[in-house]
Amino acid sequence: MNRWVVGARPRTLPSAVAPVLVGTAVAASQGPLVAWRAAAALVVALSLQIGVNYANDWQDGARGADRERIGPTRLVASGMATASAVRLAALGSLGVAGATGLALAVAVNPWLVLVGAACIGAAWLYTGGPRPYGYAGLGELFVFVFFGIVAVTGSAYIHHSRLSALAVAASVPVGLLAVALLVVNNLRDRPLDEAAGKRTLAVRLGDSATRRIYATLVALAQAWPLALVPARPWAALALVTTPLAVSPIRRVLAGQSGLALIGVLGDTGRLQLGFAVALAAGLWVT
Repeated sequence: MNRWVVGARPRTLPSAVAPVLVGTAVAASQGPLVAWRAAAALVVALSLQIGVNYANDWQDGARGADRERIGPTRLVASGMATASAVRLAALGSLGVAGATGLALAVAVNPWLVLVGAACIGAAWLYTGGPRPYGYAGLGELFVFVFFGIVAVTGSAYIHHSRLSALAVAASVPVGLLAVALLVVNNLRDRPLDEAAGKRTLAVRLGDSATRRIYATLVALAQAWPLALVPARPWAALALVTTPLAVSPIRRVLAGQSGLALIGVLGDTGRLQLGFAVALAAGLWVT
């Protein structure tokens, strides 16, 4: 596989696609869509996710925090790419997100520039800057906000310039599954992160509590569509993905660790994408 594809961390990309699908479906249920804006929202989301992945690779590599790894290979730490090249890739990806977001802001509302700047800042400071918030146990909160609430409501807003209660409500399970993806990733890396001085939420809470949090996040996300049923009955269609949640929850609660959790990470990403497709379909047809 191409090294830059590896560095982009394909297993994390459902976190970018899912909110755009759901937000676009909310907008479609409220009026006509503007096709190029939906495509632009997807470009922004994917570019941000890839940008934060490259930035994390470069920043961790520069700190020497990825010398020992359980998960997929990192470009800088493995020597597959130089730190400067990965830094340039991160800046390029975030630049694409910024330029595309600027086009949306010009077409929809100039205030979106501030939202875009906040998203890019959050992506860069996750593991960058003097006090990376990802190392302080705050990564999950920021993921919920930016890959849940902001991404879904933003993807809906760009079509009708309206922030609706439905968009906010639909963003919650999307954010919960994005957080679950990060939680299982940090659970896998917990022993090495602790040794490297990374105080992720998994390191702070410990193994058992992190496993329970993962199971709770996934279960709550699966149940959430029931809260949308009074307004959008077909939102219950998302429940068809519940069987996909059983195996990863069971494996995490059974104590799987290390390399075994890479499979759980993949299962969580597939669940996240499948859930988003089903929920989007239910919201769209209502």
